[in-house]
Amino acid sequence: MPDPIKLDIMSDPICPWCYIGKAHLDVALQNHPDHPFVIEWHPFQLNPDMPREGMDRRAYLEGKFGGKEGAVRAYAPVVEHAEKAGLTINFEAMQRTPNTLNAHRLIHWAGVEGRQTAAVAALFHAYFVDARDIGDAEVLADIADSIEMDAAVVTRLLSTDVDAEDIRKRDAHSRQMGVNSVPTFIVAGKHAVPGAQSPALWTQVIEELAGAG
Repeated sequence: MPDPIKLDIMSDPICPWCYIGKAHLDVALQNHPDHPFVIEWHPFQLNPDMPREGMDRRAYLEGKFGGKEGAVRAYAPVVEHAEKAGLTINFEAMQRTPNTLNAHRLIHWAGVEGRQTAAVAALFHAYFVDARDIGDAEVLADIADSIEMDAAVVTRLLSTDVDAEDIRKRDAHSRQMGVNSVPTFIVAGKHAVPGAQSPALWTQVIEELAGAG
């Protein structure tokens, strides 16, 4: 077995390119079950100034893209790449664009229990497939329950601001390191791989690491 190699991933659960990037990485990992990666997910909010309760999605699209037509143009490549990756993105059903601070807190707590990647996958599915508001505490507790975390504990933690500032500081630290878009993957603490890279690229990285081991 190769020595473990850290793969740090900066991501946001409402980022469609992060959803696609994870799917591509998953293909390569499944094809190489002896891959060396130990994965950790890190917070990066696409909209750090989003109101805590989120906002109506139509208002969000108006502000960011000048309306639905602008959003359709902006999201066209996303839809194309998602379809190629076999993913569903249910843009039409989305009612709200959430603040993802609490979703990042859930990912952090899941990491303590060794369920971090499961939490990320569940959040992506809830948002992109089921069009749920992943800024809502009840939705987050339900997601926690679905990955065998204690929903009551999560609900209690979400009713407080415990570690919220820590999440903000970690987000700010990534930006200070030069990360300005997500997903960003950092291999072995030194090689940054930005964007939703193809399974072929990840296969090449895994094979190069195996050859160097």
